[in-house]
Amino acid sequence: MPWNNQGGGGWQGGGGNRGPWGQGPSGGRGGPNPPDLEEIIKKGQDRLKTMIPGGGAPGKLTWLIAVVALVAFWLFNSAYRVQPDEQGVVLRFGEYNRTTGPGLHFAFWPIETYETPKVLKENQINFGGTGQSEGLMLAGDQNIVDIRFTVQWRINDARKYLFNVRDQEELVQLLSESAMREIVGRTPADQIRTRGRQEAQQQVRELIQSTLDSYNAGITINGVQLEKADPPPQVIDAFEEVQRAEQNQNKFIRDAEQYRNKLLGEARGEASKIVEDAKGYKARVVAESEGEAERFSKVYEEYAKAKDVTRKRLFLETLEDVLSKSNKVIIEGGESGTGVVPYLPLPEVQKRAQSNRPSVSTGANQ
Repeated sequence: MPWNNQGGGGWQGGGGNRGPWGQGPSGGRGGPNPPDLEEIIKKGQDRLKTMIPGGGAPGKLTWLIAVVALVAFWLFNSAYRVQPDEQGVVLRFGEYNRTTGPGLHFAFWPIETYETPKVLKENQINFGGTGQSEGLMLAGDQNIVDIRFTVQWRINDARKYLFNVRDQEELVQLLSESAMREIVGRTPADQIRTRGRQEAQQQVRELIQSTLDSYNAGITINGVQLEKADPPPQVIDAFEEVQRAEQNQNKFIRDAEQYRNKLLGEARGEASKIVEDAKGYKARVVAESEGEAERFSKVYEEYAKAKDVTRKRLFLETLEDVLSKSNKVIIEGGESGTGVVPYLPLPEVQKRAQSNRPSVSTGANQ
């Protein structure tokens, strides 16, 4: 409706010359009239009515806008996209209905809702560290070890992951800590720090995986990395001192074993030499005895054939053997004998010549 003031004057009708803001429409200076707001609104309504079929009554327009808004809101909540590293799990009235792969999908909201867990994402949990008491574990030999390790895991079944367990990441963390404490508690501290580290990692991974499988958690443990297995910081200096003492002990033991092996080798070699010499002496004596026995048998056979000749030959051979080993003096007997006969002992001359021959020293060649 056009605006009127209480004094009878007004913007339209009444013959007044004051506008709604206390002055005339022209401002008293003959300028252009201001736009009529009601006229602009009326023209906009008329234009909107011509665009709507059937004249577009105000009630019908409101309902149409409301319906369009509701449809758009429903479509917005029903359509969803599953990324390449995700799986879509559709729930109907809160119960599992189906699993969808990557791409654009539709769920009838609010009857159906959806979850899109990342099944290809590599999740990681870090446990322990310097200054954290949770990393201190008791080993199998009653020594304390400061452990720091990492667990990599991912989802292998989205349905099991969402419906069978709750607080999945916390579950993996608790199982990892429990499994590591169990394996460390069965292993000596020195072994878990050195040569047994790879085996401990494998045992922890298998223990975590078997427990998750028993829960049907839909989780795969890709690896367990034991990053640190050291003594607690408070006793590390004393531990290093013990390690140095053990290294010195091992060195002394190796030196002693080396010396023992050397003596044993020499003794075994000397014993083998003595045994071989004895075997050689035995074989020589047996062979000589057998030869003497054979020779005696041959001599006896010849003696049985010609006793005088054999007896004389034996006498001469015995005399030759005896005289060859003694100093000899030859005396010529008989009336015409000259007594002692001088002779030249050639064997003795040869021995003396060899003994008096000067030896050739190496210094003479220098």
